[in-house]
Amino acid sequence: MWVGLVRHVTFIFLNGGKPMNDKKFSSSSYFQTIQDKKIIGSKCVDCGAVHLPPREICATCLSENMEEVSFSGKGELAAYSVIYVPPTAMIEAGFGRDNPNVAGIVKLVEGPMISAQIVGLDTKNPAEIKIGTPLKATFVERGDRVFLAFEA
Repeated sequence: MWVGLVRHVTFIFLNGGKPMNDKKFSSSSYFQTIQDKKIIGSKCVDCGAVHLPPREICATCLSENMEEVSFSGKGELAAYSVIYVPPTAMIEAGFGRDNPNVAGIVKLVEGPMISAQIVGLDTKNPAEIKIGTPLKATFVERGDRVFLAFEA
């Protein structure tokens, strides 16, 4: 199956396929919609599978018959980690041992899961953070960039 998928994707690219950043369902187009404060994905017209970030080819049935879908931004906390020693970008945003941040996996009401920063939780009492906590998408601006986050 994977060999067929690799051949198929190679065929698309070699036979006039566009570079990924020019395609409707690329990482580049997905991150641009985040900059526009929207969450988009793709839905397979053939089997109904929903993907986030969007895909050109359905991961479930390998169909290319995909359409764009918008997400409500509503979901619930599926997993999380309180981060006390963050990467450089988060340190620059003011996070650290005395001000930890939360990274988590959010299960959207539409089905897909996505990782993001979680804001509005009590990081001083991490034992109080509960799986299943209702969340809503928010967009955090840092400098000239916008990042997807979810708020409790």
